[in-house]
Amino acid sequence: MRLQTRLILLIGSLLFVVIIALTFSFERLLVNTLEKNIGTSALKLAKTVALMDVIRDAFEDKDPSITIQPIVEKIRMETDAEYIVIGNKDGIRYAHPLSDRIGQKMVGGDNGPVLKGMSIISEAVGSMGPSLRGKTPIYNDKNEIIGIVSVGILKEDIEASAYKYRNRVILFAGIALLMGSLGAIWISSRVKRSIHGLEPKEIGLLYQEKKAILETIHEGIIAINLDGIVTQANHTAKKLIDPMESVEVTGQHIRDVVPDSRLLEVIQTGRAEKDQEMMINESVVVVNRLPIYDHQHRVVGAVSSFRNKSELLRLTEELTQVKRYTEALRAQTHEYSNKLYTIYGLIQLESYQEAMDLITHESNVHQNLIHFLMSEIPDPIVGGILIGKFNRANELKVRLDIDESSTFKELPSMISRNHLVTIIGNLIDNALDASLAGSSKDKWVKTLFSDKGDTLLIEVADSGEGISDEVASNVFELGFSTKKESNRGFGLAIVSGAVQQLGGTIRFRNAKRGGAIFTVVIPKVRGDYHDTSRHH
Repeated sequence: MRLQTRLILLIGSLLFVVIIALTFSFERLLVNTLEKNIGTSALKLAKTVALMDVIRDAFEDKDPSITIQPIVEKIRMETDAEYIVIGNKDGIRYAHPLSDRIGQKMVGGDNGPVLKGMSIISEAVGSMGPSLRGKTPIYNDKNEIIGIVSVGILKEDIEASAYKYRNRVILFAGIALLMGSLGAIWISSRVKRSIHGLEPKEIGLLYQEKKAILETIHEGIIAINLDGIVTQANHTAKKLIDPMESVEVTGQHIRDVVPDSRLLEVIQTGRAEKDQEMMINESVVVVNRLPIYDHQHRVVGAVSSFRNKSELLRLTEELTQVKRYTEALRAQTHEYSNKLYTIYGLIQLESYQEAMDLITHESNVHQNLIHFLMSEIPDPIVGGILIGKFNRANELKVRLDIDESSTFKELPSMISRNHLVTIIGNLIDNALDASLAGSSKDKWVKTLFSDKGDTLLIEVADSGEGISDEVASNVFELGFSTKKESNRGFGLAIVSGAVQQLGGTIRFRNAKRGGAIFTVVIPKVRGDYHDTSRHH
């Protein structure tokens, strides 16, 4: 059975039971009140008649009914009483609506208390049928009981009066039940709309799915309501806010959890904020903030997703390395393909000596480079990236020189080779691009590596136009680039991040003859250093 049907039946049944119970209760209360009022009125009338001097004096007559009957009948006709009966203390009637019953004994069996001096309201079956009557004694001048006055209203007359009121009560009850049923339908439809027509089982399943999705997302997620109270936070967010997870984030005010959060401003303005940087627990994070709207497009809260910037840089670095290796392989393949085609052509032309000279030259160049790298830069990862960049430079017709005094033999094992490859590869790529964009006909890139002393030195110079003062302060910003192509502006930002993680420094200057020189200094030993490549 659907939720809407269950709500209608539940609310309708509850209303039906309540209204029916109230109707019968009110009807019973109405009848009791009506009987009480009628009984009180009958007793008052009986007491009034009992106090009349003419009635009391008539008891001294030889035939009291001659005097009493006309007076009592006149009173009865002018009141709502069904009958007024007067009898002596023996119960013999002196007055009765039916004159043929005068002189007969009163019936009902309720005269006992009256003869003892009590005025009562009773229900009894008299000669005219079941009735509600008020009875009181008649006293003479000596305060002796000489008779009884009984004023009665037939029960059928009371029921007739109650029936009119009962019909009104039933009518109102029917109207209330109809309105309640319509209200139940309206409430159930509103509930259905508010939960988007979903059933409770579906809502529970969606909740579990949402919870599972939030926990599997690597980004931190925090949602707040209009009051700024955190309504949802996944494990990643809690871990970033409080690494010890000693504080329950949900239910707290967002300012108490993240003092610098701008989620409240997003709620006020209704505008999203994307790719904003901020500090959370001494970590730089990239944040996206979005307002939450209801079906009437009213802002009812806000949600924020954020991720540690260092992780984004690491992912960008990995993608850059993959691209760099691919380009190096492509350049090497392209370069050797050209050389092979040239040798093949020389052999076909029977220019054997020229072919031998070309093979010898190429072999010497690569053998010299490899020999130098194996001797002065024996680390295979650093040497591999330099060979790849050498081939890339040859393809671009840019001369790549490694200073003969370079030495990189003493590389501490705790220094991340991934970071070194990132720094060297991106600096050389940036220098190649700068040389190609420069106006100099002699396009070159020069590198210097040194491990003397307590630091590692990496220096890369190019033959480009240098770095202007206008952009000098922005070269290490993520996404900044002087080139118009998309997906630019990541290389130097990644280099800066890798240098910072190694505890080093990076600076640049323009050479006197043009071009830029980037210098990186990395300490060999750091007290707080850890191998980030192993942790990632």
